[in-house]
Amino acid sequence: MTWEYLGYIASVFLVISLMMSNVIKLRWFNLTGCVCFTIYGVMISAWPVAFTNGLLALVNIYHLYKLHRAH
Repeated sequence: MTWEYLGYIASVFLVISLMMSNVIKLRWFNLTGCVCFTIYGVMISAWPVAFTNGLLALVNIYHLYKLHRAH
């Protein structure tokens, strides 16, 4: 597998996440895409991609935690 495929998979997850009307599903799909993009960025040494998506993954985790506590 080339790492490029992981980038495409990450993109698919992000696009799907933006089509969700349920915020919890949106966060989970977006988190999955961010984690994939973080791994992709590390593997191809694209540090801005890895750093930004790593931070976005943490933001998604934070919001999922808040949503879980609210229910």
